[in-house]
Parts: sequence; C-alpha cells; structure tokens
Amino acid sequence: MLYGRDEERAVIDGLLDAAAQGRSGVLVLTGEPGIGKSALLDYAASSARDARVLRASATESEAALPFAGLQLLLRSAGPAVDALPAVQAAAWRGAMGLAPAADADRFLVGLAALSLLSELASGSPLLCLVDDAQWLDTESAEALSFAARRLDAEGVVLLFGAREGSAFPSQGLPLRRLDGLDASASAELLDRCGGELSPQLRYRVLAEAGGNPLALLELPSALATADAAPPGGLPLTERMRAAFATQVRGLPGPTRTVLRVAAAEDTGELAVVLRAAAALGASVDDLTPAERAGLVRITGGTVAFRHPLLRAAVYQEVPLAERLRLHRALAEALDRAEDADRRAWHRAAAATGPDEEVAAELERTARRAGERSGHTAAAAAYERSVQLTPAPADRDRRLLLAAEAAGEAGAVDHALELASRVSATPEDPALRARHVQVEAFGRFWQGRQHEAYQLLVSGAAGLAGTDPHRSLETLVEAVYIAWFTGRRELADAMDRLAATPVPAGDRLRPMTEMIVGGLSLALARPADDGDLDTAFAEAVRSAAGDYRELLFVCGVQLTTGRDRQARELSETLVSQARARGSISRLPNLLFMLAETQLFQGRHRDAEASAGEALRIAVDADLRHWHGQLRGVLAHLAAIAGDETRCRELTEDVLVAPHDPGLPRARWALGLLDLGYGRAAAALDRLGALAGGPDAYGLSVLRSVPDLVEAAVRAGEPDRATEPLRRYTDWAHRTGQAWAEALVLRCQALLAPEGEADKHFRRALERHQDDPRPFESARTTLLYGEWLRRARRKAEASTHLRTAHADFERLGAAGWADRAAAELTATGVTGTTTAAPAGPAGTLTPQELQIVRLAGRGLSNKDIAAQLFLSPRTVGYHLYKAYPKLGVLSRGELAGLPLD
Repeated sequence: MLYGRDEERAVIDGLLDAAAQGRSGVLVLTGEPGIGKSALLDYAASSARDARVLRASATESEAALPFAGLQLLLRSAGPAVDALPAVQAAAWRGAMGLAPAADADRFLVGLAALSLLSELASGSPLLCLVDDAQWLDTESAEALSFAARRLDAEGVVLLFGAREGSAFPSQGLPLRRLDGLDASASAELLDRCGGELSPQLRYRVLAEAGGNPLALLELPSALATADAAPPGGLPLTERMRAAFATQVRGLPGPTRTVLRVAAAEDTGELAVVLRAAAALGASVDDLTPAERAGLVRITGGTVAFRHPLLRAAVYQEVPLAERLRLHRALAEALDRAEDADRRAWHRAAAATGPDEEVAAELERTARRAGERSGHTAAAAAYERSVQLTPAPADRDRRLLLAAEAAGEAGAVDHALELASRVSATPEDPALRARHVQVEAFGRFWQGRQHEAYQLLVSGAAGLAGTDPHRSLETLVEAVYIAWFTGRRELADAMDRLAATPVPAGDRLRPMTEMIVGGLSLALARPADDGDLDTAFAEAVRSAAGDYRELLFVCGVQLTTGRDRQARELSETLVSQARARGSISRLPNLLFMLAETQLFQGRHRDAEASAGEALRIAVDADLRHWHGQLRGVLAHLAAIAGDETRCRELTEDVLVAPHDPGLPRARWALGLLDLGYGRAAAALDRLGALAGGPDAYGLSVLRSVPDLVEAAVRAGEPDRATEPLRRYTDWAHRTGQAWAEALVLRCQALLAPEGEADKHFRRALERHQDDPRPFESARTTLLYGEWLRRARRKAEASTHLRTAHADFERLGAAGWADRAAAELTATGVTGTTTAAPAGPAGTLTPQELQIVRLAGRGLSNKDIAAQLFLSPRTVGYHLYKAYPKLGVLSRGELAGLPLD
C-alpha cells in the first residue's frame, strides 16, 4: 500500500491511460534513497492491466559493462530484433554480443531500442520500468534516453527511478522529484508497519526520518537499542546504512561471508556467488539465516538484497584485506568465456599495484567495448588499465586510447584531462599526431578555438620531418579550425598550407589545392579562380568515403558561392548517413544541407532539415550544434516575420560569446528588423556584424546585401560602402548569377536617380538565371518601391503585386505586409490573395518529410529508419497528413506536388 502519493499515482495512471489509446509517455522519478521510487514502479506494474510489463533494476557492479542494463530490460525481445531494419538489427546484435561488432554509431543502438519498443507494443500497450537508473551503464542510459525522447505514438510508457543528483541523462525528459511524506502519511505508515513503539521512540523516528518511507520502516529497530543508535548528526542515508549494518552484524560468520560475496558481485547470479563463497569457506546453507531475516531473497537463480542501501552497508563493512580476497574469488568463479569482462574488473579490483597481465586484460575488455560502441565503458577500462600499467610507453598509449574513447563518447572535458596526462612528446609519430588531434578538437568543442589552432600548427611542424603526410593532414585540420577562429589564423593557416610541398601522388593534394583556391575568395586574396570546379571535383574524388573531408568540400563550395553543388553533395552525404544509421553525424550534415537550402530559397526544406538536426542534437545531447542550428531556424523565422520565435531561438546563442552560431543569430535579428521596417536597428546589428572579427565568414559576407538595404533606408548609405566593395569583389570572382543579381540590386539602391532603373532591370534578369524566390521577390519589391517614388505608379503596382504574391506564397508575412502597404500608396485599395502554396504548405516540416518519402513508395518501416522514428509514429503522422492533403490513402500521394 502506498501512503501520501496520490498525485504521483494520478500521473502514472494518466500515462497508462494514454498508452491504451496509442500514445507514449515517459517519466523520471527522482529522490533520495528510500523515498519510494521503487514502490511507485511497483504501483505502475500492478496498475498496467492489459499492458505488457518489462522491468529491470540496474546494478552498480555492471555500470562499467556496456549495454548491460539495456540487455537486462529487453532480454525477451529476441524475436522482435528480426523485424528491425538491417542496420539497426546489426547494431543491436553487435552491442548485445550476439554477433560480431558492427562498429555502429553510438546512438544507433538507441534507435534500435526505440524500434524494439515499438515492435513489442504492437499487440498491446507496453510498460517498461527501470529501477536504480543511476547505476545504468552509460551506453544503456544514453540509448534509453535517446529512445525515450523520440517516443510518440507507440503506446509505450517508460518509467525510470533514479537517485537525485545522479548522472542519469534525464535532460529533456519529464521529471518528478519525490519529497518526503507529509506528517499525516508518515504517522500512518509508521503506525501500521513500525510495530509497537514507545511515544518517545515514535517521536524520534518521525523526526529523524523526515518523511522517508524506508527510514520510517528501518530506523525503529536501530534506534530501539542505545548502543546501535546511529548518530542523529549523520545524513539520513548514512543513518539507514548504519541501521542495515546493525542487522547484519548479528548474523553467523559464514552467512556474513556469503552476503559480502553477493555485495561484491551485485548482479546477484547465484551460481557465481556460491562458487566464490565456497572458495572462502561458506555454502548455500549459510544463506538461510539472511533469508529468514528478510535481508535477501532468492528467486530465479539470483540473490537480491532487500534494498540497495543494504548491499552498500554490507560491502562498506568489509575490511580491505578481505575485500581483495572477495574479488579474487569472484574472478576465479567467473570462468566462462562470456564472463571475460566481469572477470577483468574483479581482477582489477583485487590488484594492489602495477600488474601488466591484468592491465592487458582490461585493455582487451576496453577494445571489445569500443567495438560494440560502448565508448564510455571503453574509456573506463582503458583508464583503469593505465593505473595498473608498469611501462611508461604503454601507459601513454593506453592513456591516449582512453582519451579517444572518452571523446567518442562525447565526454570532452574528461578526454582532455586524460590527454593532459600523456607525455609531452610521445616517441611514436602516429601517437603524437593522435595526441594532438584529441587535445585540439577537445579544446575546439570547448570554445577554445585559438588554443586548438596553435596545437594543430605546432603538431604539424613537429611531424614534418618524420611523417610528411600526417603533418599535411594535421595542417588541413588546422585550416578547418582556423575558419572558426579568426581572419588572422585563417590567413596564417593558408600561408602555411600554400608553402607546404605536396607530392604529386599524395591523397591530400586535391584537397589542399581546393582549399588554397577556394578560401582565397573569402580572404579576398589573389588566386587562380578559373579552374575551381575541377579542383572541387578532384577533391570530392580524393575524399570519397571520408565524410569530414567531404563536409569541408561543401563548406568551401558555399564560400565560393557554389550553393547548388554544395546542396547536391550534402544531400548525398545525408542519404549515406541515413542508410548507415550514422546518427551522430547528421546534425553536422543536415546543418550544411539546411544552409544550402536556405540560400537557394527552399525555406520549407531548410526548416525540415534544420528542425530534424536540432531534434537529433538535443536527443543525443550534441550541444555544440545547438547554436548553429538555432541560428538557421531563427533566420527562417525572421523571413516568416515570426518575431517571438526568432528571439526565442537566438536568446541562448547571444549570451554564448564563443558559439559558432553567433554570427548567424545576429544576421537573423538584423533581417527581422529589416523586414519590419526597423531600418536603423537593422543597420546597427548588420553594421556591427560586417565590422566584426568574422568579416570573412559566410554569414557576415552574405548579409551584406541586407546591410546595404538597411543603410539606404536609414539614410546612412556610407556605412555600407566598404562591406559592399568586399562583397562585389567576391561576387564577381564567384561567377554566380545569383550573386551578381544581388550586387546589381545593391548598386540600384545606391545609384543616382537616373541610373537605378537599369540596375534593377538587370538584377531581375540575372535572378532568372538562378531562381531564388525570396531574393527575387525582394528585388521586385525594391524596384516597385523605387518606381512608386518615381511616380510611375502603374509599373510600380505591377511589380508590387508580384512581390506581394511571392511573399505570401513563401510565408514571409512581414515582407508581404510591406508590399501591401506600398501597393496602397500607389492607389491600389486591396491586394489580391496569392494562389495557395499547394498541398505541402498545410503540413508541418516533419509531416512533409514523411509524406514525401511515402509518396516515393517507401513503407512506414523504411521511412522510420530514414528519419530515426518508430514505424508507428510514422503511421500516426501520415494519418494526420491525409485530411490536410485531401487524400484517403498513400497510393494517392505520388501524384501530389510536394516541392
């Protein structure tokens, strides 16, 4: 019976009711030990009615074994794995040790878990309960959290119980903190379950328990005896541990031995516990007193303590010498091949000094974990092996392996701490290069770009004499880092790269030629621009298979104005990542794709790409992509005239001085001001951007036409003179029609009265050669405004109507209002409503993605695999989309215009 938890029970009941209707829900229950988390999970299990129930309790001893918790929860899902998409099934089997490791993306197992939950809920609602989630291995915690954040329409309820303040990744998940019971519920529980207590003892228990149900049940027996009474000054958790320890001390010696073995191997596998206990002189019969006392229960071949604090109390009471014997006995008892990793950890726990044999065994454990995408577990095993390694060279090698594994797991701070313990100059050139990369990219993701750049430059110089190719590779990485660091660093990196001789057969030769030629445009340096397209093609061929180098190619293509080529290449990279299940790469790839789509005026596509990327970055806790993706979405909100959303998206970015999304956020706010006619505010924002340290950057450079318009409308055209000169030079060197059209538009705004007309007309002609609907509509609007001021009202109204209709179709509300106001000024009393944007205009970005894929003939399962959703969520969104599109089935989607 639960006391004082009516609100929590109502929340759980609501989740179960929603699951019966096909909706999914998640709840994380947190609080101190004994507060009642497990009791609420028990309540959920007993209230589940027709739902299938899966339950697991994480154990502290398996926190270093990758995917141990996930395997425990979904051990009955075997047949359902066959229904998963092939890449997910391979990742799952590899992670569970059921097949050779697939070297899969670390979040792909989480996606497989989502698909499995959906499969298991196909016949009835599914309730999954995870107790003591604070002890989940990191890989299981990440996978379950990733799946939980993407649950939608599967009929799954996922409940976690976790200690308050633990490392369980609950960010973004519904959370409910459990406080102590109120006075009435505490008294009722104590009176019903605490036995006969004197008034004084009853008062003391109520006072010291603080409403903690476990304390109300356990403290009476401890406080009843003066010599066993835990000091009231200790924290409640320590008092309860002391209370448990008091109960154990009175047991026979062999019984305490068995309990200590079980506490040291808290997975509870009875056969292992008994084998180890036998080596220490105890037997199965010695468990009986502990069972009678209610301290442990034995079911299904496992021995479980009544409460985790009891296990902790037993283990903490063990003297060091005996603790070492316990772990040695357990290591010997774990003699099966599948127990190699648990055996290695017990051997490590029994070690008292350097031991190369144990260190090597832990390294093998780490390698197996890394092959299964268990990078956090790998880092922990490598780090422990370092502590046991006698040879300095081997310590350096294992430290670097630990740092690399921590970096793969996203633990940047820990990776840097490990790397800092490596010798300053490892003898092996390959080791030196890897060391530099770990430290440099760790600092880069921390926002310490200048330090990262200096490390790479120094590393490249140090490798030049012993390994020229690695030196060149490091220098190329330095150029990438320099792009985000500053003009001075980028110029320095370019000088170094241009001065480095590259052998004709070196794989990086096309890449270096493309970088030197392409980035010269951003820095306004003299260069041979004539054969850049060939350089790009050669770079793509040489970088085939290396997505990071291909992303660099995309970035340089955008720098040279080749937006179409960048979009096509990024589309290919996104498709490849989806097919391989490379989830952690997608925020970067989709950001690049969204940029190209935005620049080309494909706003709906850009919103879908950036929105999906941000969801993945949030779900996977890839925080370094949040700012850039929010910047793109803020830019789209500015175009749509959604001031509230634009400011919400940029709020966090603006207060992070080193966020790479900062220039984009400032541009978005400047464009928002310009769209609403706040020319002076727009000029201040965009002028500061153009004059800042990132003047060579993509967002800064491409915001110049907006700056020119703001300066002219604010009556301060001179403030745009120098930025426009740089932009004009860049645009002419790109040879792109769209860039020339924007230069002509700027010239028209700044031209004397008699010359503006020809510039506007020429700009509109060039827009036709590379259609970009938003920019073309803006040029049309500006031309119409100029014609009205020139008293050519008939011509003006024609252009203003066109601009107004285009802006309405694009959903650019602020700009459409501006065009409508100008039309009114020409004497037109009403504006014609634009033709509907088409069926796609009624859908959300995610619905649009799903409908397009369904229209191409993909099944729900295939679509789910592409978009990292569950098949049932795909079906739910299709069900919502059909009425909006006026169709009854997916067979009718193929003929709809969805672009």
